[in-house]
Amino acid sequence: MTTPLPSPASPAPSASTVRWTPRLWGTLLVLCAAMFLDALDVSMVGVALPSIATDLDLSTSTLQWVVSGYILGYGGLLLLGGRTADLLGRRQVFLVALGVFALASLLGGLVDSGPLLIASRFVKGLSAAFTAPAGLSIITTTFPEGPLRNRALSIYTTCAATGFSMGLVLSGLLTEASWRLTMLLPAPIALLALAAGLKLLPRSARERDHNGYDVPGAILSTASMLLLVYTVVQAPEAGWTSARTLLSFLAVAVLLTVFVLVERRSSGPLIRLGVLRSGSQIRAQLGAMAFFGSYVGFQFLATLYMQSLLGWSALHTALAFLPAGALVAVSSTKVGAIVDRFGTPRLIAVGFALMVAGYVLFLRVDLDPVYAAVILPSMLLIGAACALVFPSLNIQATNGVDDHEQGMVSGLLNTSVQVGGAIFLAVVTAVVTAGAPADPTPQAVLDSYRPGLTVVACIAAAGFLITLTGLRTRRARPSVVVAQSTLREAEADRVPVRD
Repeated sequence: MTTPLPSPASPAPSASTVRWTPRLWGTLLVLCAAMFLDALDVSMVGVALPSIATDLDLSTSTLQWVVSGYILGYGGLLLLGGRTADLLGRRQVFLVALGVFALASLLGGLVDSGPLLIASRFVKGLSAAFTAPAGLSIITTTFPEGPLRNRALSIYTTCAATGFSMGLVLSGLLTEASWRLTMLLPAPIALLALAAGLKLLPRSARERDHNGYDVPGAILSTASMLLLVYTVVQAPEAGWTSARTLLSFLAVAVLLTVFVLVERRSSGPLIRLGVLRSGSQIRAQLGAMAFFGSYVGFQFLATLYMQSLLGWSALHTALAFLPAGALVAVSSTKVGAIVDRFGTPRLIAVGFALMVAGYVLFLRVDLDPVYAAVILPSMLLIGAACALVFPSLNIQATNGVDDHEQGMVSGLLNTSVQVGGAIFLAVVTAVVTAGAPADPTPQAVLDSYRPGLTVVACIAAAGFLITLTGLRTRRARPSVVVAQSTLREAEADRVPVRD
């Protein structure tokens, strides 16, 4: 028998009534450092790819695995990473994975062959698949639900945005000296965070009352996610309608079906399916896919436009994106207080609306744009959208979840983010490739980008429509608006399910 999402018995204390001790701040900063590193690593590698290809003599098809290897390890193992944190202890899992991340960063900067570099990237993605859900679940179990947790999560997601923005700029600077510096930079930061974490992170006991380890579920979920990410990454090259791609998708469907059947019958499931009876949880997961998928597709096309068509340098391109990241870094810390007042559905809906507007405005670009009049407004709208949507999705996904399941839900949310990014980037790439002109003049190439940008806007619009289904006509009391909304939705969506 599966049951609906469990709800807290009472609202958490107000952030204003709880003292933020130095140790509490230290704990949050350690977790923020890990999230900062994840975002930094993702954004830095893109600008370094041409230099890596030249130095290691890699073909284009091999080079893409420097990026895809990380996505494969990260997206494929997140579900396992989240549940492992619940069962074996969040602190232990986080620190071990952070140490592996530092070691893989060091090796990535020292290797002298493409396969070894790709292997180090896969290991980094694998370790991030354990640090991300473990770190998020440490926050949600350390800070009580309500204003205090909302503030902590807004700071946490601000560090992710800051890491991504700084990665763009740092990669442009470091690659001028050597691409190896972009691989080595995360290592000392990770080691410092590890040393601080050993002293500051709260000790977490292993889950004692679980009903064994769901080994079949772990194998099936990992295999299905790895195969899904691999299939989506390879589909543009192999062909979306090729026998290889279709058979791979069929295999993914079979694995996921068997996984669901196993989870329904397991006494200690990797994912408790009752969690997905909550409408707010479903909207958070789908919203995460649409949010990150649309942004990754936009960044891919905008980078090609700026570097390939406008001839901008890597640093110039990074600076063009910087206003969006700077706006997130400045404003995201305030989102927790806004969530307390208005609730997550309203903020997510407004954020998606701003995101759609930013993507649509970017369609005005031409071969001789005025940055302040054409590109900057889009970047500011997208930055404002990210500041509202990303923290709100994290808050909505983790509210109303028992402590012993926070790692599971955190892993599920991060899986939605990564799988959404991989799937929608592949879709956008396929649309652009299908419209590639026979005569690749700059104007013809730009025209081939526009359908891809339209798809990006449609993905964000889908996220907006999904969020609208969760809006409430009456506002709850400001101090507990998020928790109350979650409770009402869980009750409304409560439907008994028989195994």
